[in-house]
This record gives sequence, structure tokens and C-alpha cells, in this order.
Amino acid sequence: MSGTKGLNRQQMADRIAFEFQDGWIVNLGVGIPTMCSNTDIGDRDITYHSENGVIGYGPIAPQGEEDLNLVNAGGQNVTLKAGAAVVHHADSFAIIRGGRIDVTVMGAYEVACNGDFANWKIAGQKGGGIGGAMDLAACARRVFIIMEQTTRSGAPRLVAQCALPVTARGVVKLVATNYGLFEPIGDGFRIREIAPGVTLDEVHATVGCKLTVPENLLTVRLVS
Repeated sequence: MSGTKGLNRQQMADRIAFEFQDGWIVNLGVGIPTMCSNTDIGDRDITYHSENGVIGYGPIAPQGEEDLNLVNAGGQNVTLKAGAAVVHHADSFAIIRGGRIDVTVMGAYEVACNGDFANWKIAGQKGGGIGGAMDLAACARRVFIIMEQTTRSGAPRLVAQCALPVTARGVVKLVATNYGLFEPIGDGFRIREIAPGVTLDEVHATVGCKLTVPENLLTVRLVS
């Protein structure tokens, strides 16, 4: 369930999707990021890439129109766009490791102000594997994150330093949460846009490090 204030999950995905540029190849990770393929971003030509080998897919399939052979990274049934391809898993990773992904959008447990992020293991968890997130973080040209502003207990997810095992260091360029849009800037975060219905005091209270606020802070533009 999305946070009780600010943006819902689809709106967070929409805001990140608005950053995609014409011609980009965009990898969407598990969770909220998969919802970016539902966003109408006009006539920009975006190729959505899934680690499992579905290349060039579109929105999540309407109920009753699912093709069980076509799924995104989260296992949701998706539709195909004209020119799409389904390739071997190894070929999908060749696209990633070859540096052809313009941006990967992933979820995270924490993002640090220097661009580190943690998304594969929570405190006290035994075992587990980092999976394809390592390849994507190392090889994609950009890393964007979508996550809730706080943990279920109210602790900040935007932090000075990750306390959880780090997936990659210094790679995150942009973070969308239910409270707004943020950029890691080394010694803190800059808030680029604030969500409707959220106050700056609430943002300050839920960021675990320095927060820079522009003089003319914009409000997140929502899809009509």
C-alpha cells in the first residue's frame, strides 16, 4: 500500500517516466518501477526492457487480455508494442552489460546523499542474492529510484549513509518518493519538486540528512 500522504504509487511512477527522453532504452525493476510502462508520455519513443528478455513492451495487460508468456520483471502480464522482441535471458543481460540501457529504474530500501543505494537485503535477513541489480547499477547510464519516503516505522529512507548492504555506490541520479522528487548532491539531498498536500516541515522531518530547498520550489505535476 502506498504512503498515506502525497503521491500514490502510480503517480510516483508517472513522475519518473516524465524524465525519459525520446529514443531511450529503459529497464524497469520489480515493484513500483514496473508501473512506469503505464504512463502516457506523449510521442516519445521509449523501449522498455525487462531482465527476463521482453524488450519493447507496453502497459500492463487489462484483465482478461493477459498473455501468460509475456511478463515484466515483477511477473505482471504486459502488452507488446510494435517492433517488440522476446529474447534469451543471456541476450537480455548482454544488452545490460553492453551499456545500452539509458536508465534503470529500481526500488530501494535506502538511498544515501552520495548516490549509494541499498535494495537487496534488509537488516537481519539471512542469505539472499543481489541479482541483476548489480549489473544494472554498474552498466546503465543512469539509475533512478522510486520508493516510499519512510519505512513502516517512520524512519527515513533518504539518509546520510546506507546502514543496509549497499547495491552500488555513487550511481543514483534521481529519487521519486510519495513526498516529492529528490537529487543526491553529495552532502545532502536537493528537493526538486514537492508532492501536493505535503509540507516542507514534513519533508524535513523525514529526511535523514541535510535538505536543500530551491527558492522557487515546484509542485509535482500530476497526470490529468
